[in-house]
Order: sequence, then structure tokens, then C-alpha cells
Amino acid sequence: DYGLCEEWGHLYPVPREDLINLHREHLLHLLEMGDMEKALQLLQRIEDPGICLAISEQSLDQHPNLAASHFLADYLTAHFHASLTTARRNEIQALYIGSKVLLTLPELSRVNYFHLSSRPLLMLEQLLMNMKVDWVAVAVQTLHQLLAGQEIGFTVEDINNLLSKYAEKALNFPFTLKEKRS
Repeated sequence: DYGLCEEWGHLYPVPREDLINLHREHLLHLLEMGDMEKALQLLQRIEDPGICLAISEQSLDQHPNLAASHFLADYLTAHFHASLTTARRNEIQALYIGSKVLLTLPELSRVNYFHLSSRPLLMLEQLLMNMKVDWVAVAVQTLHQLLAGQEIGFTVEDINNLLSKYAEKALNFPFTLKEKRS
């Protein structure tokens, strides 16, 4: 049905908002089905860059699944970097990095941290609080690779400070050992 609607849009004048809605719904459908290749082809068929940007941003704001969010954040960063405001660019890059970190976690655990995908530093802190040390090690390694040369609102130093803070808490004993007296 989406293909028929798209053909109709080429033959008859369709209001811009309706065209954006149609393509957004089609894109989200393709992404939910996991067909990234057809989703990319759909975005490449759209001639007006303003419409393409609107569709991509609106689709991302719908909070689709992890793979779809990762795809959209990557697409927006790659194709519309200059068109985005600094705040929006940082937000999208944080989502891209957060989704990349989520993909390093075991598949069954991703759902527990998906709500933090746009806040990778908070996700890292949550992993530390949940004592997922092995996962934290992989996440930190991934973050170090992704943050090289990027500015997204936090730095490698912020990650190191967070790790130091929790390492200090792990060594803090809230009680003193008492000697037994006879």
C-alpha cells in the first residue's frame, strides 16, 4: 500500500505534511521489519532534502526499536550534520553512541537499558550500580572508541571520573571492625 501511495504522490499534488506522514510511516514500517536496505532506498528516493530531514527526525522521535534508532541516528549524522542545530546534533550523536553501547550488551538485557539509550553516561552508571562489571568493561571500551574526536556533551574524562567514583564507593566500608575483648 505504501508503494501505491508513493506513486499517487508522484501523479497528483499531495500536501507536504501528508507526504511527510506517508514516508515516515513507510520508513518506520520498513525499520520495524528490519529491512534497512529498503529503508535506505526509500530515503534516497526522496528528492527534497528538507522533507527527508523531517521524515528522519520525526521517525527518530517516535522512539522505534534499537536497530531502527541506531540506523536513523547514523543516517541523520551522516547526511544532515550541517543542517542540525548543535544541541540536536549532540542529542542524535548521544543516541547513536548509546545504541551502539546497548548493542554490546547481551540481547535479553537490552530491554532493561533501552530507555537510557540517549544517555550513555547514565546507562554506564546504571550498569555500575547493577554490578554488571563485565558489561561495563565492554561498554567503556566501546565508548572510548566512539568518543575519539567527537563532542557530544561528555568526554572520556567524564567516564573515567564516573568509574573512579564507583571504585571509591566499592572500597568504602561503612563500619569498623571491632576487636573481641575477653
